[in-house]
Amino acid sequence: MRSGHDRYKAPHDLRKHLSGPDTSGAHLTYPDLPRLELDALLGQLVERAQEVLSTQGRLRGLLRANQMIIGDLALPVLLRRIVEAARDLVGARYVALGVIAADGHLAEFIHVGMPAEQVEQIGHLPQGKGLLGALIDEPSPIRLRTLSDDPRSSGFPSAHPPMDSFLGVPIRVRGEAFGNLYLAESTNGQFSAEDEGLAGALAATAGVAIDNARLYAAARTRHEWVRASAAITSRLLSGITGDATAGDKEIANGTDGARPLRLIAESCREIARADLVTVALPAAGGTELRVAVAVGSACSEKLSGQRVPLNGSLAGQVFTSGEPLRVSYPDEGGGLSVATSEGLEVGPVLVIPLRGSQRMHGVLTAARLRGGTTFTAEDLDMAAGFANQASIAIELGEARAEQQRAAMLDERDRIAADLHDHVIQRVFATGLSLQSVAGGMAEGKGRDRVLTAIQDLDDTISQIRTSIFQLQQVSRPEPTSVRVRMLDVVTDLSPALGFEPAVRFAGVFEDTLPTPVVEDLLGVLREALSNIARHAQAGSATIAVSAVSDRLTLEVSDNGTGIGTTTRHSGLANLRRRAEHHGGTLRLADREPSGTRLTWSIPLA
Repeated sequence: MRSGHDRYKAPHDLRKHLSGPDTSGAHLTYPDLPRLELDALLGQLVERAQEVLSTQGRLRGLLRANQMIIGDLALPVLLRRIVEAARDLVGARYVALGVIAADGHLAEFIHVGMPAEQVEQIGHLPQGKGLLGALIDEPSPIRLRTLSDDPRSSGFPSAHPPMDSFLGVPIRVRGEAFGNLYLAESTNGQFSAEDEGLAGALAATAGVAIDNARLYAAARTRHEWVRASAAITSRLLSGITGDATAGDKEIANGTDGARPLRLIAESCREIARADLVTVALPAAGGTELRVAVAVGSACSEKLSGQRVPLNGSLAGQVFTSGEPLRVSYPDEGGGLSVATSEGLEVGPVLVIPLRGSQRMHGVLTAARLRGGTTFTAEDLDMAAGFANQASIAIELGEARAEQQRAAMLDERDRIAADLHDHVIQRVFATGLSLQSVAGGMAEGKGRDRVLTAIQDLDDTISQIRTSIFQLQQVSRPEPTSVRVRMLDVVTDLSPALGFEPAVRFAGVFEDTLPTPVVEDLLGVLREALSNIARHAQAGSATIAVSAVSDRLTLEVSDNGTGIGTTTRHSGLANLRRRAEHHGGTLRLADREPSGTRLTWSIPLA
């Protein structure tokens, strides 16, 4: 045991060691090991503090990135902001976001870090193959120190900048893969586990923001569809189709069974953001559809009038089943074809029936070019609702047009009746009075002038009767066939002739004669037969119509009394003017042994 003196001495010895150098010349020693441990602890404390500050800074950066990407609901703007936020947050030279299409490839590729001229030199953007495709097939993070070390890396195009470090994280929207975030060339040399965590957190926020943007876009699109349906209904019921062409005005008026299809197609193309929209209607025979309207693409004009079979086409399948259809590309429809022009590569397609209350009006097809964004189920649902509303509007427009047509025909019938019962009778009575006066006059210029006036009144009665016939012809839909329309004229005048003339046709008439030519041809035929009925006292007549050798010729022959010495010229002058208007001629000659031959001929350009 130590004595009390020893216990007392120990502190003194300690003070001695700490008091400084010994004056006796002995050397002092210091305990270095505890001091080294303290320095290490202080260094670790500083390092941890720096890490905390760095982590705090990166968390603040993540918060700023989250605020940046949730500040806009427009999807294209949002995707661009996600890419820029990822570059600033993680620290990468090149960042891209690839949107996955329904076929597993990349539908969109938004990127930052490369100048525009370099992107142009590279050419087409990635399609989702190689390492990018691996991230699509297996949506889990991929972090590489060197890209070339991974066997799935397929290399770069010649003008592509070199890249070593790589980080890829998936973006999910409601549990489904929307796309992937690609980062390359870390500013720290390589991407760390912390970088991967930050990119994953940003991708999670991006998924929520993208979902909100999609919902907002769907709400806006639905509003646009509803507004377009209301606009179409309003225009059809008012009979106005905006800046319409002549063909569109016929459609708006409902003539010849036409419908306001162009307005519907244009609205669908704009709202659905489609590259091509067509409307096909049932063709004669019931085995085909005919493209009545095609809008949007440079090749759309070539599509108008194209025939689409019911069997073997997407439009035919929808027309038969009455169910809308959505495909990512035409081949997905089981080999069924889509109406398109040569050289036009069609990608995503919507095919929608135009279903009326009693029948199927036709089929609406909206297509985007190959490589375009796939239509969604919501696009199909909203477009189908728009098509149903448009079909109802078509029927309402047709009913209104039919009502207006009936009112117009009633008015024309009234005018025709007034002309027949009042005007013609008064003119006829005036002619009889003048004829009585002429009978009591001596031969001379006065009597000749009265007789000329009587003949003019006779011609006036003829013209009024022709006008009455034309007014009454509108009471039924005008046949599209030129042959049928000419036969109708013959049928109308057969009772006045007392016999039915023989009619012969030669050459091609349908869809080749301009409308003004057809109208003049029918007018000449009607006037020629009317003259035979009034003056020729004929027992038979022959009508020959030919459209050969670039010339249209109408020849009307009868076996009547011939031209004679008649001084009536107004009717013939009218026929001659019709011929000369088209650069043609009118000839009138006697027949042997009796009768007259009228030849009306014009060139066909």
